[in-house]
Amino acid sequence: MVAELGGQLRALGVHGGDVLVVHSSFRAVGPVEGGPLGLIEALRAAVGADGTLVMPSMTGGGRPEPYDPVRTPTSDMGVLAETFWRLPGVLRGDHPSSTFAAVGRFAERIVAPQPLSPPHGLDSPIGRVYELGGSVLLLGVGHDANTTMHLVEDLAGVPYRGEHWALVSHGDGVRKVTISEPDHCCQGFDAADDWLGDAQRLGTVGNAQARLFSAADLVRVGVPRVTADPTVLLCRQGSGCMECDVAHASIVSTG
Repeated sequence: MVAELGGQLRALGVHGGDVLVVHSSFRAVGPVEGGPLGLIEALRAAVGADGTLVMPSMTGGGRPEPYDPVRTPTSDMGVLAETFWRLPGVLRGDHPSSTFAAVGRFAERIVAPQPLSPPHGLDSPIGRVYELGGSVLLLGVGHDANTTMHLVEDLAGVPYRGEHWALVSHGDGVRKVTISEPDHCCQGFDAADDWLGDAQRLGTVGNAQARLFSAADLVRVGVPRVTADPTVLLCRQGSGCMECDVAHASIVSTG
């Protein structure tokens, strides 16, 4: 089964030496020999010894205790990402709410310390993957789970912002920090399917629909569109989406 998954990943276009960000739904992939560890084995084999495997390891804001990269569990990232960061040799970043984990050739560079805000700009794990010529694999999930779209928003200079807080260890105590970033429901990210067109490869891995594309292609097609229409990724104001209504309101409040 693991070998079969590896063949499907290679057929999709994953190559040895790739820098690969994976957003996933393990349930969508279906039964895998070895469970999440079996799928991680297939992914690591696909990128090879010279490759780098990256997964989101976000914990969210508003937690009652400070972020600890060794102990704090992920929040709503799925069982694959939660399993991945705990494995020996996997490095995890220091961002208190929006961190990533990585293993392989460029892992240390990708998860190196980053600014608190914006968490997904050029100087962030997802920005570094882009600068390294990396690719994104959406495995059983859509573009609403695609963090590289937040990089597109940052590069396009979208006018909407949201804030959340997190606790960080500071000396012998704890301090509260505020993190600012574009924030909304992310359902509008599905526009990336049309924007990418043939630059996105489609296939099946296990039972899951898979999408594979380069971060550079997404930036190339996304930034001009979002620059031309800065709210294109938001639900229409007053449509009933509370998160996007808050994002629209933040434009007014910040001028």
